[in-house]
Amino acid sequence: MVDIIAAILTSFGVVFVAELGDKTQLLALGFGAQHSLRLVAIGLTLGYAIANLLAVIVGGLLGAALPDRPIQIVSGLVFLGFAVLALRRDDDVDEADVESIDGLGGASAPKVVGSIALAIAIAEMGDKTQITTATLASQAAPLGVWLGATLGAASSGMVGAVAGRSIGHRISTRAVNVASAVLFAGFGIAILAGWF
Repeated sequence: MVDIIAAILTSFGVVFVAELGDKTQLLALGFGAQHSLRLVAIGLTLGYAIANLLAVIVGGLLGAALPDRPIQIVSGLVFLGFAVLALRRDDDVDEADVESIDGLGGASAPKVVGSIALAIAIAEMGDKTQITTATLASQAAPLGVWLGATLGAASSGMVGAVAGRSIGHRISTRAVNVASAVLFAGFGIAILAGWF
């Protein structure tokens, strides 16, 4: 039980940070500007749950087949790579991501939730947070990683949705990218040092 709780907490924190400034958070920002936050929360959670389930299955299979230390080294390097990528992101919001939701206005609640879930699940395929989740699942309790990653991603997405509702145009993506890079580098160093 302790392993599952540790996996939930670790994956929640790592994935929450990984989603900050990510394209799906930008999508959530747009969804929050157009739809009820309740519907956005349900759609985000469903979409992330689907994407993270696939990641955990892949990561769990790799974790069972490979020894721990090589997985830790690769995981640490992946996080350091994400730190570099976070610093290299454009400061400009990708308007195509935000505008892709325009056709949902006035739709029924199930259609809105389904469209949000589908958009998030598709956007997450092969994304850094899905790779992060697979990496974590290769090292820890897969059920805990799935729960934590889903809750972390949905929580981060809701930050975007709430921002879209209120102050989305005033958020500095550069500041978010630098903070994400520092946290990714910290996690990468901690994994390489064997602290995780």
